[in-house]
Amino acid sequence: MTTDGTRVVLADDEVLLREGLAGLLERSGFEVVGQCDNGSELVALVREHRPDLAIVDIRMPPSHTTEGLDAAHVIREEFPETAIVVLSAHVQVERATDLLSSGERSGYLLKSRITDVDDFVETLERIVNGGSVVDPALVQELVAARRVDDPLDVLSPREREVLALMAEGRSNAGIAHQLWITEGTVEKHVHSILTKLRLSEAEDDHRRVLAVITFLDAR
Repeated sequence: MTTDGTRVVLADDEVLLREGLAGLLERSGFEVVGQCDNGSELVALVREHRPDLAIVDIRMPPSHTTEGLDAAHVIREEFPETAIVVLSAHVQVERATDLLSSGERSGYLLKSRITDVDDFVETLERIVNGGSVVDPALVQELVAARRVDDPLDVLSPREREVLALMAEGRSNAGIAHQLWITEGTVEKHVHSILTKLRLSEAEDDHRRVLAVITFLDAR
């Protein structure tokens, strides 16, 4: 899929950042159909335009706490086909995990860690196409906060590394490049992960998402 025709709404109370992001997206082929600075207006825009993608900050007026995530949960309930990307300056583990565990087409990215426009656009494409992408900083927070009864204990250290990279939205080729191993070896690790986690039989892409959700929930 290309970005041409992908319809987007943006919600961020930092107007310069929001306008800059809108311009970047439009230059990359997206169609920005709405912008706002609060959660309630975001929900209204999604109801009106039915976009392919909603990009939302976490902390917005009036309380600057979790308005963005609250709006994202409403959107996920009403419009599960709309991809949601949380683009934030903050790591909000609990509520973000709830959102990411709700299904495909979800992402959590930290503003400060986006350093390459092409990579960012590619990440948005993967999410719109059904992917689940998590910033490595959030992955580290989740790993550090795992429960004592960890369902990932069945995995080897290398399989955990592979699963963490899967959670970041990397393809098998991307994982192979990151770990300096062959793509065939990655495929074997992924198969082992899916088997050990006893995930139900389904399409491979869907099983990968289920594996990532298991990883995110193991905290």
